[in-house]
Amino acid sequence: MNINPMALMTLKQKFATFNQDHPRVIPFFNAIRMSSMEVGTVIDMKVTTPDGAEKQCNIKVTQNDIDLFNTIMSMNSDNQ
Repeated sequence: MNINPMALMTLKQKFATFNQDHPRVIPFFNAIRMSSMEVGTVIDMKVTTPDGAEKQCNIKVTQNDIDLFNTIMSMNSDNQ
């Protein structure tokens, strides 16, 4: 699999913008990473649109999920 370096730079920029726009998200993920991320943990997600419509789902965390989460979190240089 070839990874486009320009796409990675764009992703890094977008991630930095997301982090700037939503400064509480990364600290939240760091907190659950350190204390709550273990196999069998349930993550519940809910989205509410401006008109009040809701969608919700949950996942039971697997080791593969933890590995992916840790990889993504390690991409954030402010995280170390």
